[in-house]
Amino acid sequence: MKLFLKEHALLILVQIFQFFVILMIYYLDGYHHLLPALYAMFLGLFFLGVYLIYHYYSRRLFYKRLTNQLESLDQSLQKSEHTPISEALDQLLKNQYKHYQEQIKRLESRQEEHLKFMDQWVHQMKTPLSVIELIAQNLDEPESSNIREETHRMKTGLNTILYMARLRTIEQDFHIKPVDLAKLVSDVNHENKRFYIRNQVYPQFIQEKEGMMVETDEKWLFFMLSQLINNAVKYSKGKSKTISISIYERNGEAVLEVMDYGVGIPESDKRRIFEPFFTGENGRKFRESTGMGLYLTREAAQQLGHTIEIDSKAGKGTSVRIIFSETQNITTL
Repeated sequence: MKLFLKEHALLILVQIFQFFVILMIYYLDGYHHLLPALYAMFLGLFFLGVYLIYHYYSRRLFYKRLTNQLESLDQSLQKSEHTPISEALDQLLKNQYKHYQEQIKRLESRQEEHLKFMDQWVHQMKTPLSVIELIAQNLDEPESSNIREETHRMKTGLNTILYMARLRTIEQDFHIKPVDLAKLVSDVNHENKRFYIRNQVYPQFIQEKEGMMVETDEKWLFFMLSQLINNAVKYSKGKSKTISISIYERNGEAVLEVMDYGVGIPESDKRRIFEPFFTGENGRKFRESTGMGLYLTREAAQQLGHTIEIDSKAGKGTSVRIIFSETQNITTL
């Protein structure tokens, strides 16, 4: 209705001004019988009102369509009344829809090619890194440890790139199955044993009860736990020699917790820790943060239906929990 009034406001004002001018011409010409003139003016306004009312109701769907926001791109293909301006708008939107669909398909094709390239490139880079690690084993210390430390950093970075690329199509990458949390923690610790030794920070595994199983994607959970452990060790180095990895139940939900006793997160950074590429005060201080670890962990957890909780106090340490819902906690079913 507002759009209709805005469109016809000038017409209404012109008609009223026109009636006024006609009255003034008759009055100045010596015709002083205003009642017939006012009656004629009333009839003119009446017919104008009838026209506007008919015009509005015959095109109300058209104006409603222009006023309401589209909920999806497909709604632009809906047809309005069979009027010239409505049909012209329908044709315009149809052409734009086809144009946007073609653009989207081209972009999706380019994105798919890019993701395939990234996937292949990461896997190709892992092979020479493994060869470098094997060669480094035959070198004397400290050269051997230094080389293996750098190759571990490169592997971690490549994995981050790979999972960041896969995150865009994560629904197609899921393989949900029962996962033994204790075994997963053991596998992650084994994978990172050199990382622990190199930083002189060691894991303490706390298991409330044995055989805790959850429904999740093992590969993504492995990556998420590795990211949390990497952060815990990195920000504990030089301050604490242990981190705690715990598995327990809370209100029927399975909880996987990584706790460190390191530098903690400053209060000013807490609200932004899950933003991509945000490194914060600690990241700038340690100069090894990509700002993607917690972001990827939370995004993957949300897609898997898990919850991420984080508690931290500057100078005291940080605790991050991956919480599996009651329906995902097989041990309680």
